[in-house]
Amino acid sequence: MPHLHIVVTAHGYGHLGQVAPIARALAGRIPGLRLTLQGTVSADFCAARMPAGYRHLAHAADVALPMDGPLKARWPQGLALYTAFDAAHAQQLGAQMDILRQDPPDLLLADIPWMPLEAAGLLGIPAVGLCSLSWYDILAESPVGSQLPPELVQRMQSAYAGAELFLRPAPSMPMAWLPNGSDIGPIATRRRRDPRALRARLGIAPHKRLVLMQFGGAGRLQLGDGEPLPEDVHLLTPDAAAAGRDGVSLIGPPGPDVLDVLACCDAIITKPGYSTFAEAACNGIPVLYVPRDDWPEEPHLVQWLAQRVPTRAVDADAFAAGRITEPLQALLDAGPVQPTPPTGVDQAVEILAGFLR
Repeated sequence: MPHLHIVVTAHGYGHLGQVAPIARALAGRIPGLRLTLQGTVSADFCAARMPAGYRHLAHAADVALPMDGPLKARWPQGLALYTAFDAAHAQQLGAQMDILRQDPPDLLLADIPWMPLEAAGLLGIPAVGLCSLSWYDILAESPVGSQLPPELVQRMQSAYAGAELFLRPAPSMPMAWLPNGSDIGPIATRRRRDPRALRARLGIAPHKRLVLMQFGGAGRLQLGDGEPLPEDVHLLTPDAAAAGRDGVSLIGPPGPDVLDVLACCDAIITKPGYSTFAEAACNGIPVLYVPRDDWPEEPHLVQWLAQRVPTRAVDADAFAAGRITEPLQALLDAGPVQPTPPTGVDQAVEILAGFLR
């Protein structure tokens, strides 16, 4: 039976969100495919996204960039963590090679730790990178870019460039320096749009407009109450702290998950990030976002999304004061639009299946 070993970065859940639709499609296409998922993403989140029967190794292949909430990266502390990780390169590489030797895969897919790509190359295992960014590009374009140790830069670039392919799903950072880069379409999961059924399930009045508010796994943003929300709006959020307010309902297990809710909403309130932006575009949902300012990937995400669905920005201070009524109402007036096809899933499956036959 063919064996696919997937490694996801320790930073954020969006990276699993990129590879999970591909893993599900591959499992449906290749009978008997064995899937190993390596990474420190929570087991519950993995189980909700991955196909049945995968093996989970909770072993980190890189370090997480520390955050102050969902909008601000702690760049100096992050640089220290990446530098310390690279200082133990021989030990980290040896541990990764041991993992791969114990159950050798036919293909390694990384989103997007660099060191497993190096380990696979040394063992003669085909390896593919897949991500809308690389950690080299993020760090190089960050406020600490000029301070990167040359050894870390060299190892990152060599590992990413040494893979058989580096798939860049739209929207991606350019990463034009990669000799093995290959652009594919967006990666997302289309769900059925049935807001009437969702309102009935959650006990929400039939006339209410549904708005998803979610900022990912790195902390939370608190929406202030300086302005009342539009009377016909009901917010849905996976953040239990935010759900204590009138007109706000908590979602998530055992109730409907974020992707089911997203497809049924009239608008989304979020931060710039690949998974939510791609899901919004591929389900045709307008987006109100709070900018992340110094996140190098943001301009590429925002420009791409604005070409596909109505978008508005509101700064963090306005959001904290609750001043979102006007931009939110503009998006609700625009309404859902024609979805963008998530063509990247089939494109990636076609490419990766070639390594797994």
